[in-house]
Amino acid sequence: MDFVKWSKRPAAGVGSNRKGMNVVRGLAARATTPLLPDDYLGLVNPLWSARELRGRVVSVEKETEDTATVTIRAGWGFPVNYTPGQYVGIGVQIGGRWHWRSYSLTSLGESGDKVISITVKANPDGFLSSHLVDGVAPGTIIRLAAPKGDFHLPEPVPDKILFVTAGSGITPVIGMLRWLAARGDLPDIVHIHSAPTREDVIFREELEALEESPGGYTLVLQLTRSMGKFDVARLDDAAPDWRERECWACGPVALLDDLENEFETQECRDQLHVERFTIARTDHGGEGGTLTFSISDKSVTLDGATTILEAGEELGIQLPFGCRMGICQTCVVQLASGYVRDLRTGEERREGERIQTCVSAVSGECTIDH
Repeated sequence: MDFVKWSKRPAAGVGSNRKGMNVVRGLAARATTPLLPDDYLGLVNPLWSARELRGRVVSVEKETEDTATVTIRAGWGFPVNYTPGQYVGIGVQIGGRWHWRSYSLTSLGESGDKVISITVKANPDGFLSSHLVDGVAPGTIIRLAAPKGDFHLPEPVPDKILFVTAGSGITPVIGMLRWLAARGDLPDIVHIHSAPTREDVIFREELEALEESPGGYTLVLQLTRSMGKFDVARLDDAAPDWRERECWACGPVALLDDLENEFETQECRDQLHVERFTIARTDHGGEGGTLTFSISDKSVTLDGATTILEAGEELGIQLPFGCRMGICQTCVVQLASGYVRDLRTGEERREGERIQTCVSAVSGECTIDH
C-alpha cells in the first residue's frame, strides 16, 4: 500500500490548509489505534476534529422580528475562502437528533479567520429555522458541510447587474453585495427587493446606506402589504435596460417562474441565474409506502409527499445532502429495491437506479442501503 495514502487515513477525508497536516494526523491515528487523536483532541477543543467539519456558535443577532444572523467560528478543515452566494450545510443536535438544513452564507468569503455567518428566517413549519432564530445558544457546537453552490458572481464581474430578491431570498445576494463593497468597486446595480413592510426588509439599513454611498447601487423596494406583489411585467419601470443586464434572482417559486418565463420570452434566458430555496413539487408525488434503511435497520411508513432525505433525518439517519433541491447531486444513492417517484417531474425510478433522496418519495415498499 502507498505509504502516503496509508499514513493519511483516517484524516484524508477532511481538508487542511497546511501541507502535510493530514499525514501527521493520520500517523497519530495509526499510533493511537483503537482510539484516535480526535478522541483526545475533542476533549480539549471540539473544533479540532478531523472526522467531520464542526463549528461553534459565536452569536445570534436579530435582523427583524423573525430573522436572525447566526455567526459561527468554523473548526479545523473548513475552507478559509468560499464564494459569496454559496450555501453551507448546518447540523444542530436537538432532543438527541441531528437536524440538517442548508443556508446561504451572508459573510464575505475572504475573512481568513474562519468566522462565517448565515441569516435565517424562522419558518412556522421549519423546526430548525425557528430553533436557530430563537433557541440556539452561543457556544453550541454544530456540524458543518463545506460551502457549495453555483449561484455566485463570475470573474470578471459584469458592468451591469440586476438583482431580484424577495424575503429571505436576499441572503445569498447580501454576500455578493458585501464582497463588491469591500472591493470598493460597485458596478451599475439595480436591486429589486420585495418584503411585506419596511420593518420586514432584512438588512434594510445596510442596503439604504449602500445606496447613499459612492457607486452605482440602486435599491427598488416593493412593500407587498401596501403595494402588492412585484409584477414581472413591471421590469421595464424598475430597470428599463434590464435586457442588457446579467440577473441573479432568489425568492418564492412563483416569482422565479415568472422571471424565467419573461427572460425566455425576451430571448435572454441565459442572462438569468436563479437560486431556489424549495423544490418545485408537482402533483405527481409517490403513492407512499414503507421505506427501509437496510444498514441502519430502520423502517418508516410515509405519505407520498415526504422525501427520503426528510424521512432519514426524522429517524436520526445522516444522509448526504447539499442543496436539497435536486440540483447539486450530493444526495444521490442507489435504490436497493422497490420504487420511488421524483416529486418535480413525477418520473418513477426503480431498483438498481441511482436516485436523489432530496426530491424522491416512496411508491410502495422500497429499500436503500444506508
